[in-house]
Amino acid sequence: MAANGSRNVGWFVAGFSIGASLAIVLAPVPGSETRRYLREKTRGSGEELLRNSRELFDRGRQLADEAAELFEEGRKLMEG
Repeated sequence: MAANGSRNVGWFVAGFSIGASLAIVLAPVPGSETRRYLREKTRGSGEELLRNSRELFDRGRQLADEAAELFEEGRKLMEG
């Protein structure tokens, strides 16, 4: 079964490589413009990913704090 997964990954990598190669060869703009475009998109995506990750982390922390408070309230109810 692991061999089947490796084969699937191999096909994915091969398909990705062929697609990327064709995209570069058939690109309608020069390479310098394409590189600049990709650099700008990547930079923006990275910043957005970082911001979203921080928001998700903060929300997870809030949920953990709320769960701890509920647990403590439940413990007090069971004791009293």
